Amino acid sequence: MLETVRDAQGRGRAIKDSRAAARPLVPIAEEIHPVRVVTYNIHTCVGVDRRYDPARIVAVLREIDADIACLQEVGARPSIGRHADQWAYLGEATGSRVILGAGIRDHRRRFGNAILTRFPVLTARSIELTVAGYEPRGAIDADFLVGDRVLRVIATHFGLHAGERQLQANRLMAVLGERSASNRRKPDAVLLMGDLNEWRGRSGAIRAFDRRLGRSAAARTFPSWLPVLALDRIYADGPAVLSDICVYHTPLARLASDHLPLVGSLSWSARDIRRRERPQRAFRRLRPFANAGVVNNQPFGPGAARPVPRSL
Repeated sequence: MLETVRDAQGRGRAIKDSRAAARPLVPIAEEIHPVRVVTYNIHTCVGVDRRYDPARIVAVLREIDADIACLQEVGARPSIGRHADQWAYLGEATGSRVILGAGIRDHRRRFGNAILTRFPVLTARSIELTVAGYEPRGAIDADFLVGDRVLRVIATHFGLHAGERQLQANRLMAVLGERSASNRRKPDAVLLMGDLNEWRGRSGAIRAFDRRLGRSAAARTFPSWLPVLALDRIYADGPAVLSDICVYHTPLARLASDHLPLVGSLSWSARDIRRRERPQRAFRRLRPFANAGVVNNQPFGPGAARPVPRSL
């Protein structure tokens, strides 16, 4: 359930599922500063040492300094007291606008997704992904104004069971295939990010997204202290290029949550677009799901290591 959008001061406002007046598009050759993005399961701010410490999550987010952060397992428990509403605290502490997406909600707690962003929010809605018999799941579907372009971001957290994840992937595939409403400007690029909980490599839900959006980087993010599973993914669609996909692997990140953040960069430069289009034409017959890029499973951040080729 999508609740509201908050600014950095915690003021809430409703976002209608409609589009502001469309601005004229800038020429495709014009450079736009790369958009830094991250997907991060914060484990309700409970670290691997079992300490509840939202300040550690904030410190990791500040180090990454992303323009858009898609977070999973964000919680609010009044009984905790200190920073009980993590949506409000994370937004205020990072100076970001916050889009709230609560999946589980009862008298004791709220629990779900969030998007933190520096960009103006044009529209936001909730996508229901709950499968009967399993815990509530959902996704946030939001449009942001990046310069004069519209960037659509879908942030999600899939379930723990294979059949459940397949149904959730099918639902998001249907959403991606829907025709835009007449009062919505078609996005100039689409990002799909989140914890897909798919530990079987490119099976199940991952296969569907790979076919629709191109192969994602299979970067190992879980468990944070010894990452062996690529549970977290970032996909991009449209003329923009997703690159520099890295695991943010620092001592603090290994401690703050049981997942490591997965970071990437989205660029609209004419040079990158031409570079993307040429390999797609060249490889379409041989490798229909190929996509340019690298993934780094080595420490990243202070003292970054050399990227290694993306694993398939």
